[in-house]
Amino acid sequence: MAESAGSPGGGAGAGLMLAIAASLTSMVAGYTEAEEHQRGELANVHARARSLREVALRLADDDASASKAFGAAFRLELGPEREDAIHRASVVAAKASAVLGKRAIDAIGDLGWLASNGNPALIADIVVAFGALRAAVTGARTNVSFDLAALTSAGSTLEEVREQHPALWETVEHLNAALDRIDGLTAEIDHRAAPTDAV
Repeated sequence: MAESAGSPGGGAGAGLMLAIAASLTSMVAGYTEAEEHQRGELANVHARARSLREVALRLADDDASASKAFGAAFRLELGPEREDAIHRASVVAAKASAVLGKRAIDAIGDLGWLASNGNPALIADIVVAFGALRAAVTGARTNVSFDLAALTSAGSTLEEVREQHPALWETVEHLNAALDRIDGLTAEIDHRAAPTDAV
């Protein structure tokens, strides 16, 4: 990622941040001792986090592949072939980031559950996990939006792109709402994680 190659890039980075969030969620779940009536939910949270960690790394690889095709399309000579290649690569890249973003949205509820029911000694880890999750959502939202905007290079307006790809456009809106949700959940527990701020 540190190389001047463009692939893997920010989208793969978002996948890594999602994997970090999932790893921390798994860790906190593993350290949590739930009441009997919550043990089933805790086990489900733990299982989903372990699965998401692996899925997130795979999605990072998928995004890197999409990013490589995206860059190759822009390196073609000007003309219809280049425009078609950019269009195809942009849609594929946007879809890859959208999938990653949806998985990140799904993870918010589990982390929120741990914020309320998890081991209180690990509240700082939950805040860090929320930060990683926010980075993943931000990356997915930005990449879907950027890839959709790239479709205007062939002469389409943003309104036409919105009409042609309503599901992807809606994904951007969902990801924006997810950022607000993460910020709200983090604000609710930040005083527990960083009590010196109140002094």
